[in-house]
Amino acid sequence: MSDFKGLPPDFFKFFKELSANNNREWFTANKPRYQDVVVGSLSDFIIDMAPRLAKISEHYNADPRSNGGSMFRIYRDVRFSKDKRPYKEHGAVQFRHLRGKDAHAPGFYVHFEPGNVVFGGGIWKPPAPELLKIRTAIAKDPAGWSRVRNNKALNDLTDGVMGDGITRPPKGFSGDEKHIEDIKRQTFFAMRHEKDAITRSPDFPAEVARTFKAVTPLMKFICKALDVPF
Repeated sequence: MSDFKGLPPDFFKFFKELSANNNREWFTANKPRYQDVVVGSLSDFIIDMAPRLAKISEHYNADPRSNGGSMFRIYRDVRFSKDKRPYKEHGAVQFRHLRGKDAHAPGFYVHFEPGNVVFGGGIWKPPAPELLKIRTAIAKDPAGWSRVRNNKALNDLTDGVMGDGITRPPKGFSGDEKHIEDIKRQTFFAMRHEKDAITRSPDFPAEVARTFKAVTPLMKFICKALDVPF
C-alpha cells in the first residue's frame, strides 16, 4: 500500500484553473505544481490500488508511471480536432488488461473531474474484430448476457451496462436478437458517478475496489468473448 490519504484540495483546484487558462504559457508556469499535486497524487492512488486490484484479477496492470503506465497523459491530441485546447481538463487512470496495448482494451477506469468522479469497468470502442466477438457472444448467449445486465451488485453500485451505439442492427445480425439494443453498442461499460469529495478520503481506493468487484460480471463476459483470461 502507498501512503495515499486522499487527494489534496489543490488537485481539483488545479484543473479548475487549467480550464480557465488552457494554454501552454500557463501550464508551463504551473508544471511543477502539476507534477506534485496531480501526477504525485495519482501515482500514490495507483500504488494503493495495485494489491486491491490483484485480489479481483491478476490480469490487470496497475503501473504508477506518468508516461507509459496506468495514468493518462494530460496532453490532448489536437491534430484532427477543431478543439485546439492543448490539455485535458481532468485526470484519468485505466487499469488495462495485460493483453491490451491501448485504451481500447478491457479495463477498469477512474475519471477525476471537478465535481464529477466516475469509476467502473468495461471496454471503450474496441476495434472491429473484437467488437464483433463481443456482439456475437451476446447473441449466442442471451441468458449469460441477461445475468450480466441483471446482476444486483453491478446495478446497485453503477448505472448499469451502458455505451454509445449505432441506430440499425450491425451487419450480420437480423435485429431479432433478444439483446439487439446491446448488440448495437460500440462501447460497453458500467460506471459509478460520485461528487469529487469522495476522493478526499483515505477510504476512496477501497470504494473504487468495491465498485470494480461489482462490475466483474461484465468484465468476465467481455474477456471470455475476446478469449483472454480474467
